[in-house]
Amino acid sequence: MGIVWQQTGHAPTVSRPAQRAIAVWLLACCALVFAMVVVGGVTRLTHSGLSIVEWKPLVGTIPPLNEAQWAQTFAKYQQTPEFKLVNHAMTVAEFKGIFWWEYFHRLLGRMIGVAFLVPLLWFAARRRIDTPLALKLSGIFVLGGLQGAMGWYMVKSGLVDDPRVSHFRLTAHLSIAFLILAAMFWLALDLLHPARRGGSPASAALVRLRRLAWWATGIAAYMVVTGGLVAGIRAGYAYNTFPLMNGHWIPPEILMIDPWWKNFLYNMATVQFDHRLGAWALTFLTALLWWGARAPELPARAHRGLVLLTVALLVQVSLGIATLLTGVSVPLAAAHQGCAVLVFSAALALNHAFARPNSD
Repeated sequence: MGIVWQQTGHAPTVSRPAQRAIAVWLLACCALVFAMVVVGGVTRLTHSGLSIVEWKPLVGTIPPLNEAQWAQTFAKYQQTPEFKLVNHAMTVAEFKGIFWWEYFHRLLGRMIGVAFLVPLLWFAARRRIDTPLALKLSGIFVLGGLQGAMGWYMVKSGLVDDPRVSHFRLTAHLSIAFLILAAMFWLALDLLHPARRGGSPASAALVRLRRLAWWATGIAAYMVVTGGLVAGIRAGYAYNTFPLMNGHWIPPEILMIDPWWKNFLYNMATVQFDHRLGAWALTFLTALLWWGARAPELPARAHRGLVLLTVALLVQVSLGIATLLTGVSVPLAAAHQGCAVLVFSAALALNHAFARPNSD
C-alpha cells in the first residue's frame, strides 16, 4: 500500500492509499448496517423478535440442527407471554418461520462485529492508522457493543408480562444503529475527501446552506426517532389515510391523554402526526436548499449530495404514504425503514461537502 506514514510537521498522518482502503472498509460496514436495519424492520413487522429467548453471543451462532433441538427451542418460546397470549396455537413449523428472521438478525449483528473488528486489528498491526484515527475507530466499536447489549435489553422487555418490547428501548436500539452508521460514514468521507490547506474560506452563501443542511440532518434524525416510536406503539396501523388523518389535518385525539406530554410518547395519533410533520418539514427544507443552491460557488460534491437527498426523500415519502395506505404492508414498511438510512446518509454527505468545500 505504499508509504504508511507521511510526516507533516510533528504529527504522523495516514497515507492516502491507507486512507482510501480504510474508507472502503468503513463504507462496506455502512452497507452491512443498512442491511441490518432492513432485516431488523422485517423481524419487527413479522413479530419475530421474541422467538429467541436467550442471548448467547457465541453459542447462539449455531441454530437448532435436528428436531430434538427444535423442540427444545420451541419449548422455551412456549414459556413466553407472546406464545401464551398471542401465538398459543402455533406449531413448531410455524415457529421456525419467525425464528429464522430473528436468528438472521442476530447473525448479521455478529457479522458486522467481525467485519469491523478484524480489519481494525489488521490495520492497527500493519500501522495503517495513527492514534487519533485509532481512537475514533475504537469508539465506534464500543458503540457496536452497546448496540448489541441494547438489542438484548429490548428483547428482555417483551419476555416478562407484556408480549411487546418497550417502544423506548426499540427506539434507542434503532437510534444507536443510525449513530454508528453516521460515525462510520462521516469518518469515511473525511478519509476520502481530506481538507486542503490554504483554501479560500467558505462564502456567506455556503455557510447559510450548510446551516440549512444541518437542520435537514437534524430533522432526518428526528424522523428516525419518531419512526421508532411509531413502530413501537404500532401507530402505523391507525390513520391509514393521506394527506388527512381520518379526515383531519390535526386529529382531535392528539391531546386526549393526561398529562399532555404523555401524548408525544404513547398516543398513536400524536406520534404518527409528529412523524408526518417531520416529513413535511424535511421536504420544505430540501426545497429551500435547492433555492439556495443557485449560488455559483456551490461545490460539485454538494450539488451531487443535494440531488441524492432529494431523490432519496421523494422515494422515502412515497414509501411512507404507500405503507400507510396499504395498512402497513411488510415489504413496503421494510423498504421505508431502509430508505430512512439513505435519506440520513445523503444529508450527512451534503453536510460534509459544505464542511469541506475545498476538499478533493
